[in-house]
Amino acid sequence: MINEEIHLFLKALASEKRQEIMFLFLDKNEVTVNQVSELVNISQSTASEQLTILRKAGLLSSRKAGKEVFYTTDKDSIMMQLQNLNKLLTDCCK
Repeated sequence: MINEEIHLFLKALASEKRQEIMFLFLDKNEVTVNQVSELVNISQSTASEQLTILRKAGLLSSRKAGKEVFYTTDKDSIMMQLQNLNKLLTDCCK
């Protein structure tokens, strides 16, 4: 049975728009909701929702500075989830 963390991780990456958001971090270390909204061409509320899903799945972490929330990749969590997924797939394919 798939554990909840892997399920959330895969579900978060299933959306093309959330994948597009994750690709923003190839060029940027941090992004705000406003930047995501502009760069991915979605409303600010939709950007906030998508970033929350990615954060809850362990792909992003956030910090608040005044009224702005800055998002960065959570590399340790991503690596752990990838290792868990690799183990799951390796075990099922023996």
